[in-house]
Amino acid sequence: MTTTAPPTGTSARSAADQADRTGAGRILRPARRPPQRWEPAAIPAQILALLGRSLRGVVLEPRTLIVTLLGPILLVSVLSQLLGSLATTVAFPAGVGYVDFVVPAIMITTALQSALGLTISLLQDMRNGLINRLRTMPIWPGSILVAHSLAGLVRMLLQLAVLCVFAVLVLGFDPPGGVLGTVAAALVAAAVSTGLGWMFFALACQLRHTELVQAISGTLTFPLIMASNAFVPESGLPGWLRQVAEVNPVSHSISAARQLILGHAATNQVLAALAGVTVITLISATIAIHGLNRRS
Repeated sequence: MTTTAPPTGTSARSAADQADRTGAGRILRPARRPPQRWEPAAIPAQILALLGRSLRGVVLEPRTLIVTLLGPILLVSVLSQLLGSLATTVAFPAGVGYVDFVVPAIMITTALQSALGLTISLLQDMRNGLINRLRTMPIWPGSILVAHSLAGLVRMLLQLAVLCVFAVLVLGFDPPGGVLGTVAAALVAAAVSTGLGWMFFALACQLRHTELVQAISGTLTFPLIMASNAFVPESGLPGWLRQVAEVNPVSHSISAARQLILGHAATNQVLAALAGVTVITLISATIAIHGLNRRS
């Protein structure tokens, strides 16, 4: 009987090569998969994720939220005591208390301050590098701005809710337009905040300088508020200031909110305010998204 010795050395390698060529003894390797491509989430999902991040920052910083909520309360308290006697003058609308007159104005001025605060928050994200990190991801640049805008809108509506509750419980605010008129006035303020917020976004995305943008925004905001019918009726203003107030877009927004709270028909004022806000938002959003997408 003949015994065959196992191949060694060169013979073993030859046998292995022969086995590979014939398919015997082949080691099975997993098939190479093509590289998977990461698909970006839908735009609404991007906005919701970024909105959640912004709102979590509000919850985690309760001190900032408290200070933000106190601002309109302090303003309406001081004005109602300081200028409350104006309600007895001839130029003041008959049968209207000063608190009912000034609360709509505080709503609109809160909207302006909220828009300015949004701009500062966006510039801080630009400075700390968050915007640059987000731009490396396959997301729509507008999602960042929309999320910031919505987060500011939520904070502003919370401010208005606290303001109205305080005015009712402490200052005797009793709007003739009722709850519906007050809610409608808050929606007008929300529209104003959105339009001005996008306008300031466009300014921030083009300049990208916190101090400069803050100075310009503050310089624009102050005359818009003071040269209006916010705290004094237009008929009680000096002649030249009355003419400025009549063409001031903030005056039209305040008039729309005031008429709704006082229970008067305000269709024309509301439509004019919403039309102006829509035009400002569309133009400003285009400029802002283009500026955010531009390499610094």
